[in-house]
Amino acid sequence: MKLLLTGHRGYIGCALVPLLLQAGHEVVGLDSDLYRRCTFSGEMAQIRTIDRDIRDVTAADVAGGFDAVLHLAALSNDPLGNLDPELTIAINHDATMRLARLARDAGIPRFVFSSSCSLYGAAGDNFVDETAEPSPVTPYGRAKILSEQGLTELATDNFSPTFLRNATAYGFSQRVRFDLVVNNLTAWALTTGRVLMKSDGTPWRPIVHIEDIARAFIAVMQAPREVVHLQAFNVGRNEENYRISEIADMVAERVPGCRIDFEPGAGPDARCYRVDCGKIARMVPSFKPAWTVREGIVQLRDAFIEAGLKAEWFEGPRFSRIAHLRELLASGALAGDLRWANQPQALRA
Repeated sequence: MKLLLTGHRGYIGCALVPLLLQAGHEVVGLDSDLYRRCTFSGEMAQIRTIDRDIRDVTAADVAGGFDAVLHLAALSNDPLGNLDPELTIAINHDATMRLARLARDAGIPRFVFSSSCSLYGAAGDNFVDETAEPSPVTPYGRAKILSEQGLTELATDNFSPTFLRNATAYGFSQRVRFDLVVNNLTAWALTTGRVLMKSDGTPWRPIVHIEDIARAFIAVMQAPREVVHLQAFNVGRNEENYRISEIADMVAERVPGCRIDFEPGAGPDARCYRVDCGKIARMVPSFKPAWTVREGIVQLRDAFIEAGLKAEWFEGPRFSRIAHLRELLASGALAGDLRWANQPQALRA
């Protein structure tokens, strides 16, 4: 299949591209590369790339005879979405709708959207499945809901959206993020000897490795249309729902000599949800998650040791998404709308 992958230079995209290529697909990437200065280690797979902000996609960009669009590009998490809620909606929702309309008009039959379990928000202690009423607590979560609704309205007999509601991601990639709970706790433990908790540890989180998110994209994309048309799938495994305190315990077990500690003022987190991932297992049996969080902690630990990770690296602006964007804004490298300041005016209209 010939695929257009947006956000291919991001955290998940770096894991998805190699698996798509290994499966024999032709992949074209589209990305503004906001985090071009944030490569941690290793080489990213090289594919043909359209250097474009997702808000500025043109009809020509999607006119290459693609069989599917895999849409990852977005402001990538809850804190980043709070940076500017209106901008979050513009990038994560409005641009998604623009891309989808262009894809539909170009005759691209499949559109796989990277949604998020964040839209469940404050669901509490009970398991929620895809029929649960959304309860987002952030602009990021609200944008995901709006996008799913908008894509549903665009669906036709010839344009088939599918929604992957990814659990909280973890795992190593060349563009690793340190603002995700498993990655962050492992980095703290390794560099300081402290598994530093920034909440009271009670909230629930569903956890999924980025390579398993990638496997879900491939499985859904290759599944029969009638199985996945307008379907939402929680991506993860039921047994990989944990309280934050349980994740901290697992990190402490796998990073010798560290202790669990709490940041001053650490308290409850409104984001608390456990998700039932049984639907994707039943309906898309080719999706076979390969990772557990215990294995992922070891992967991260070993990669961080090999790179010589220091605390100032992940606490500083280079590898924290929101801190990095603020640094780019302050330096003038990015305009206030998060487009590159030297981008041609024609693409900024």
